[in-house]
Amino acid sequence: MEVLFATTNMAKVKKYKEELKKYNIDLLTINDIDINIGKVKETGKNAIENAYIKAKAYYDKLNMPTIGMDNNLFIEGLPKDKQPGIYVRRIKGKELNDDEMIKYYTDLVKQNGGKLNARWVYGMVVLNNGKENTYTWKKENFNFIDKPSTKRNPGYPLDSITIIPEFNKYLVELNEAEKNKYKKNDNTNEVVKFIVKSLKD
Repeated sequence: MEVLFATTNMAKVKKYKEELKKYNIDLLTINDIDINIGKVKETGKNAIENAYIKAKAYYDKLNMPTIGMDNNLFIEGLPKDKQPGIYVRRIKGKELNDDEMIKYYTDLVKQNGGKLNARWVYGMVVLNNGKENTYTWKKENFNFIDKPSTKRNPGYPLDSITIIPEFNKYLVELNEAEKNKYKKNDNTNEVVKFIVKSLKD
């Protein structure tokens, strides 16, 4: 079964693509289809709403099973007007590239003591056969620090400033064994189960 993941972020797709192949689900991205509907305006108030907006834009055009996903970022200790929230990449109206994100968030951490606790809140929507299924989850227990790793994970730039206390290492520098252990705690398996169940409904 072919399913569209309404994103151009290959790092986001890679995380689920191999697991979903085990269920005969082939994830496609916007880059794989011959339709360009332009930039989708993400006007939602949270991750689920923005995930739905992205999925619906392509589902209506293609009438094929479509996944939308979005994430919100909250940083402990920052005032409300400084919280990234739904605007993780869009700062003051500008869409930041990976390097610009690392610079912006590194400076933010420097201005606030050099180390900050953070939390990701994710939202995913699967549209299939006229039905809408939603799932949300959190990723906590990690820190942002003001000195980035030299390693990069394209599409996930903040992995380069994220420290996982369990290993006392940058997220981007975890070895395979550490990644697998961390993966068990980051809801990847539950997200895959949600996608598979949604596509069977």
